[in-house]
Amino acid sequence: MAQHIFQTEVSELLNLIIHSLYSNREIFLRELVSNASDALDKLKYLTVSDDLYKGVVFEPRIDVSLDVEGRTLSIADNGIGMNEQDLVESLGTIARSGTRTFLKRLSAEAKKDSNLIGQFGVGFYSAFMVASRIEVTSRKALDERAWKWSSDGKEGYEIEEAAREAAGTTVLLHLNDDGVEVADRWGVQGIVRRYSNHIAYPIFLSWDEATRDDKGDVKGKERKTERINEGTALWRRPKAELKGADYEEFYKQISYDGEGPLFYLHTRAEGALEYCTLFFVPKKAPFDLYHADYRPGVKLYVKRVFITDDDKELMPVYLRFLRGVVDSEDLPLNVSREILQQNKVLANIKTASVKRALAEFKRIAETDGEKWNEFIEQFNRPLKEGLYSDWANREELADLVRFKSSAVEGWTSLSAYVSRMKGDQKFIYYISGGAENTLKASPLLEAYKAKNIEVLVMDEEIDDIVIPSLPKYKRVSGLLDKDGKEAVQEWELKAVNRAGADTELGGREDKDAEKRAVPIIEKMKKALGERVKDVRLSRRLLDSPSCIVADENDPSIQMAQMLKAMGQSGGVPEVKPILEVNGEHPLVKSLALAEDEGKIADTAAVLLDQALLVEGLKLNDPADFVKRLNRLLSN
Repeated sequence: MAQHIFQTEVSELLNLIIHSLYSNREIFLRELVSNASDALDKLKYLTVSDDLYKGVVFEPRIDVSLDVEGRTLSIADNGIGMNEQDLVESLGTIARSGTRTFLKRLSAEAKKDSNLIGQFGVGFYSAFMVASRIEVTSRKALDERAWKWSSDGKEGYEIEEAAREAAGTTVLLHLNDDGVEVADRWGVQGIVRRYSNHIAYPIFLSWDEATRDDKGDVKGKERKTERINEGTALWRRPKAELKGADYEEFYKQISYDGEGPLFYLHTRAEGALEYCTLFFVPKKAPFDLYHADYRPGVKLYVKRVFITDDDKELMPVYLRFLRGVVDSEDLPLNVSREILQQNKVLANIKTASVKRALAEFKRIAETDGEKWNEFIEQFNRPLKEGLYSDWANREELADLVRFKSSAVEGWTSLSAYVSRMKGDQKFIYYISGGAENTLKASPLLEAYKAKNIEVLVMDEEIDDIVIPSLPKYKRVSGLLDKDGKEAVQEWELKAVNRAGADTELGGREDKDAEKRAVPIIEKMKKALGERVKDVRLSRRLLDSPSCIVADENDPSIQMAQMLKAMGQSGGVPEVKPILEVNGEHPLVKSLALAEDEGKIADTAAVLLDQALLVEGLKLNDPADFVKRLNRLLSN
C-alpha cells in the first residue's frame, strides 16, 4: 500500500469545501454522477474511433447503490476507468495553474460562495462533506489490474492494488451524520432527477426495501433496482417540450455552477448542415477567463457521441465564457483533434454559431437593458477582444460593446452616443489610458464639456489596443439613398489625447493671444528640450495650465508604458509627449516677462510633470519635480 500526501492546493480546497463552501450538501451526488457520465463519454468515443477499443463490449450505465444500515452510498460506472497514475493525477492533484493564487485571494465572504468549486472542475472532493472516508476502486479499459484509492480527506490518501471484474470506477462513500440525512431512497432519487435527469446514460438506483407478511409486519428485506433518469440528450429535444428549469439544471450539470445561467440560446439547424447547439452565458465570469490556460466551456458531440471538451477551436477565444454543447450529424465519429482544426463542417458550424450568439446578444441588449448591463459587467472586455480579432463580425460587435461617458451615468453604446451628437459634430470622441475617475477629471475634456461635446471614457487597458483598430463606426440611418437602399452613416473615432482631435473646438480667433504666446512657447521648448516632441498653444484648455497629447502617428504614452511593463520595451520606440499650454493661465503668462532661465526651466518642467500626473502617469524623476515645485513656491 502506497501512502501519498495531498498537493497543497487540494488540502486548501478540501478545507474550503468541508467547512464553508457548499451550503447545499446534496450537490455532491450531481458531481459524482457527472464524473461517471464523463467516463462513459470517453470510453464510448474510443469504441468508435480507436481500433484497440472496438472489441470492447460497451453497455453504458451508472449504478447508485444505497445501504442505509451500513451507512454507505456508492456510484459505479463501466466507463474508461483509471490506473494508478490516473488516480494520483485526478484525485491527488489539481493540475491548474493559478489555483493556489486564486484560493489565497478568496475573501472570507467569497469562500462562502457555493459556485466556486465547479470552477476548478474538481467536484469529486465535494463528497467529503457527507463522507468520513471515500474509497475509489477503478480499472482502466484494456488493463488487467485494478486499483483502490482511499482517503479520509485530511492529509493524504492511500493507493493499493484491488480487484474489479470489468473496466470502470466505483466510488464508495462511508457516510457521516450529514450524509445519512440525504441518503435514503427517495432523497437519492430526488437529487438525481433534479440534477442529472438529462444524463445520456441510464442511471439505476438499488436499495433495500422491507417485505411484509399478510398482517403488515416486516418479515425481511428485498433488494430492488430501478432506473431513475430519462436519459435523453436535452439539446436534442424540441424546445417546446422544455421549461426554463430544465435548461437551468442541465446548465448546472455541465458547468458545475451552483447558480443558473444569465441566459441561453438553443438552436437546431437542418439543411446543408444538420446540428444542434445549446449555449449558456454564466452570471459570473469564470475565474480563469483571463488565463492563457483557460478551460473551454463547450463540448463537442457527433451524433450524440461525446468527442471532446478540451478544444479551444470550437468557438472564438473572445466567446470563451460560453458554456454548452455542439452536436453535429455531419462529422465522422473518428475525427481527430488535428482534423477538427481544419474541418470545413466544423468551421461552418462555428461561423453560424457565432452569428447566432451575437444576434441573441443584440436582442437582449435591445429588449432587456438590465440583463444586458449584468452581461456587460462580466463580459464587456471579451467582446472588445472580438472587435480586434473578429473582422467578419466587427460591425455587430461595435453595437454590443459598452463604454462609460462624460455625459451620462452608467454604460452607453456607440449607437446611443451618435444619437445624442450635435448636428454638426463629425467625430466620435473618446479618452483612454487610465482609471475612470482620472479620465473624467482630465484637463483634456475642459473645452469639450464647455461645448457640450460628449466624450466616451475608455478605462480598460485593452481599449488602447482595440479602439485604434476600429477607425469608423457605421450605422444604418433609417433613410434611403438615391438607389432606394437604406443609407449607412459612419463616424470616425478620435482620441482627445491626440494632437489632431481639437479641430471641432473652433479656431484661435484672438491673434494677439497667439502672438503673446510665441515667446512663451519658444522659452518652454528650449527649457524642455528632448523631454517633449513639441510645445503648442492649446485649444482644449480653459482652466488648467497644461496638458499632454500624443502625436497622431505615435502610440499613447500610457500604451508605451503598458508595453514596457509587459516586457516588450525592445520593440517600442521612445514616445515623447506634445505639451499644450493654456496661454491665458497666469502661470503660463508669467513666463512672458521671465528672464531668469532657472525659473523658466522650473516652470516649464513643473507644467509638464503635473500634466503627466493628471493623466495618471509616473514621473521618471519625482524628486526633481518636488525640488522644482519647492523653488517656485519659495519665490
